[in-house]
Parts: sequence; C-alpha cells; structure tokens
Amino acid sequence: MFANLHLYEIILIVVIIVIVFGGKRLPELGKGLGKGLRNFRKGLSGQEDSPEDSGPKDRPSQPSDPAKNNSDKPKA
Repeated sequence: MFANLHLYEIILIVVIIVIVFGGKRLPELGKGLGKGLRNFRKGLSGQEDSPEDSGPKDRPSQPSDPAKNNSDKPKA
C-alpha cells in the first residue's frame, strides 16, 4: 500500500500534518490513537475490562451483607 511513497512524499505528508494539527497537539493525538487501537484490538480478541479493574484501587469495598450495615438503624 505504501510501497509507492518516496521520501519526499512522506516528508510532505508529515509537514502538512504538523501544519494542520500543530506541534503541541501531535503527542496528544498519538496517545489517543494508540489507546483507540489498543481498545480495538482488545475488542477483537474478546478481552473486556471488568468493572472491578477499572475502579480506583484505594476505595474500600462495601459490605455485601445488609445486616452488617449499621447505618439503617436509628441511633439511641
């Protein structure tokens, strides 16, 4: 597909991209493109993030038994 592109054509394409997006936005665009490709590949392979993995690690877990939760009881 890109076998017919020569050095001058590649340099011209890079210069146009830098002019259009600017030098400061190129790292952000590259980072976003990389994350998008990574998520696409994970989607194709069938891997999905579980909700437990995407949350913050330092948050304490909530009790699963409502009887252990004393917040519903009136205070005496």
